Amino acid sequence: MPLLYTIGKLTVGPAMRLAFRPTVEGLEHVPASGGAIFAGNHLSVADELLLGTVVPRHLAFWAKSDYYKGTGAKGAFQRFVLNGLGAIPVERAGGRAALTAFDAAIPALKGGDLVAVYPEGTRSPDGRLYRGRTGTARLALAAGVPVIPVGMVGTDKAQPIGARLPRPGRAKIIVRFGKPLDFTGRPNDRTSLRQMTDELMAEIQKLTGQEYVPRYAPPRAHPPVADGPEAG
Repeated sequence: MPLLYTIGKLTVGPAMRLAFRPTVEGLEHVPASGGAIFAGNHLSVADELLLGTVVPRHLAFWAKSDYYKGTGAKGAFQRFVLNGLGAIPVERAGGRAALTAFDAAIPALKGGDLVAVYPEGTRSPDGRLYRGRTGTARLALAAGVPVIPVGMVGTDKAQPIGARLPRPGRAKIIVRFGKPLDFTGRPNDRTSLRQMTDELMAEIQKLTGQEYVPRYAPPRAHPPVADGPEAG
């Protein structure tokens, strides 16, 4: 476990538990060793903090590559913190540039680390669960590790979109872990990846009870539109 992450587990972790008193269910599904992907719904920036608080092992999160490109003392400090936490840089532009994040995650997973991902690709704008993107299934197949569904409940109330800091006491926080999904040996063609992703999202929905929307979440700059079939 990276040193800075260990320090956080001994300091920030207990403070988060005391402030938010999260209820944790299904912790027996968290492997004691070996690589795995934690794939959850995404309601709030607080999701990462609370997930990292309740998982006893090191959990690597994705971080925008922009955070690694800052200049001056602030930029140097951001890089120090992210590297010390064992974060994985990702290009938000997507496409081939985003594959560099996979290149970094695969050896980490094969080396026995845990990686957290959010298949929706962005925070839910309205509390509903949106269609998952297939990158999680693709990563699981490439690394040969299981996917553990994660359901976060109440984090959107504790830290709504736009709020700078999470606020204790505003909602009951529940973190639920589902049974690991093993996709080993399944084909990685587009149809199979979509099927595996839909299976994953169904398991996440069971954990959260959210309404499911069968289309991708809209960018945060745009309000959600009425339900309808996804284009393309």
